[in-house]
Amino acid sequence: MSSGRIRVAGPGELGEQERERWRALRAASKTPRNPFMEPEFTEAVGLVRPRARVAVVYEGLEPAGFLPHERGPWGQGRAIGLGVSDAQGAILRPGLDLEPGELLRACSLSSFAFDNLEAEQRLFVPHAAEEHATYVVDVEKGYETYETVLRAQSPKFLKTTLAKERRLGRQVGEVRFVFDERDPAALRTLMEWKSAQYRRTGRRDRFAQEWITRLVGHLARTRAPECSGTLSVLYAGERPVAAHFGLRSASVLACWFPAYEPEFAKYSPGLVLHLRMAEAAAAAGIGTLDLGRGAAEYKDALKTGELPVYEGAVTRPGAGAALHWLSREPARRAHSFVRGRPRLAALAARTLKGAARLRRT
Repeated sequence: MSSGRIRVAGPGELGEQERERWRALRAASKTPRNPFMEPEFTEAVGLVRPRARVAVVYEGLEPAGFLPHERGPWGQGRAIGLGVSDAQGAILRPGLDLEPGELLRACSLSSFAFDNLEAEQRLFVPHAAEEHATYVVDVEKGYETYETVLRAQSPKFLKTTLAKERRLGRQVGEVRFVFDERDPAALRTLMEWKSAQYRRTGRRDRFAQEWITRLVGHLARTRAPECSGTLSVLYAGERPVAAHFGLRSASVLACWFPAYEPEFAKYSPGLVLHLRMAEAAAAAGIGTLDLGRGAAEYKDALKTGELPVYEGAVTRPGAGAALHWLSREPARRAHSFVRGRPRLAALAARTLKGAARLRRT
């Protein structure tokens, strides 16, 4: 499909020149090089989501911009991998003369929804409904410097976590950390832990959705300089006690699916795991761990800063825009109302856990 200077294709139909231009535009961007914004992530989504598409904007014969997206019924569009992707938006040459309406028309989209839009997305940020914080860990100056920051901002947390790590080694078995574990059995264990965690907390089990399980499987085998699937595992003796699967570029480790064995909860293995991930990332030259949006105690303890991300949608006038509003806005506003009221949010969390317990009985 094409519309003048914009070509729309499946992710697997992009030529090598187009993929290289995509990478070059990301390399020239001032934003952190998050692996979710690389062509390899979009190509992996395309293998499991048949409605995945990429709009390629041309200036003459030269690709100047890309919009990875998924096209739903009635032309409702969404960011590629919406629901699991932690960085979203278009990849554009700075100063490119382009309007959202032109892009949506070329893609036959009535709307384009996002929930983790990057801050520098001038094309879409004006259409955002909400701003959120994504939590980051800065290890640019090395892990020892990061520990110094932790000692200053949360000394009790660091001291307690390191003591629990030593106790884990004494009482369970020698603690061993693998930053890039290739054993498929370890990935299956992580997904089982994560599914159980979702059920315990009353949340939708992402790994019950086949496309997400297949997507993670594809990305676990992906080895590209700016998008590499990375499984990190903390062992005590020969037993895995905590694990994390994410994506890494040369400069960013995007934290995605962390989980631990509840039997060892008293040792805080998830926190120990994240400290070892920060140490290994710094040693590999990675400067930032992106913990993603969504408040959590462990993120507050580990973070050194925050970056803004945006949620909302750009729409074209017409019935499609009304359909988008009816399908998404009431639920989004309800979630926003609850998030903004801590007591109500705590009650909602307790209700979800109670419902989960009832389902298990």
